[in-house]
Amino acid sequence: MPAPRLLWPTEVDQPRAVVLILHGGKSRSRRPVRPWQGAVVRMAPFARAVAEAGGGAIAVASIRYAVRGWNGEAASPVADTRLALEQIAARHPGVPIGLLGHSMGGRVALHLADDERIDAIAALAPWVERQDRPRWHRGLHVLFMHGTLDRMTSPRASRALATAMGALGADVRYDAVKGESHAMLRQAARWHRESADFLATHLLARCEVEEQSCRTPAP
Repeated sequence: MPAPRLLWPTEVDQPRAVVLILHGGKSRSRRPVRPWQGAVVRMAPFARAVAEAGGGAIAVASIRYAVRGWNGEAASPVADTRLALEQIAARHPGVPIGLLGHSMGGRVALHLADDERIDAIAALAPWVERQDRPRWHRGLHVLFMHGTLDRMTSPRASRALATAMGALGADVRYDAVKGESHAMLRQAARWHRESADFLATHLLARCEVEEQSCRTPAP
């Protein structure tokens, strides 16, 4: 059986925050994820953008799921990501965590929104189904970005979930990216910049408010 892998594109000795990058996938597939697949490669610029926005204070991790599919009730990538969160928390205890996910990765992030270790989420063109209930916890910040021309995942469903999360008390922002499709290629720089800046702003702001739970980067 294939196994998930936690990778560290940007390591920081004493990070003030960690961002975990979540790639997309398929509705159903038990085939293993390969590093050259488009859903995986697409996330590399986001990892670099987060590291740059963090100014040396944010470590960036990325997960490679065991298999490509969500696979119904198995929710395969959610279990993989929970394991990754345990590994991150053990490596950097008490450090705030952000999630950045595209498509299926966005769905994974939103399914984990009630995990209190997660302070901020950037859900990009997230795959949202009718049965996906809003999850949140106090202090959570969430950015939804969705292209208005997306035909792979539903901007309407994405906005509805954003509204529901906001009604519960989460700090939610929804950005409609006019003229953009699911691949995020027409305005790639905007997707990279806005999602990275959102995460860096909220994760590092927590460090300033709750210094006892954050570390100062090594000189």
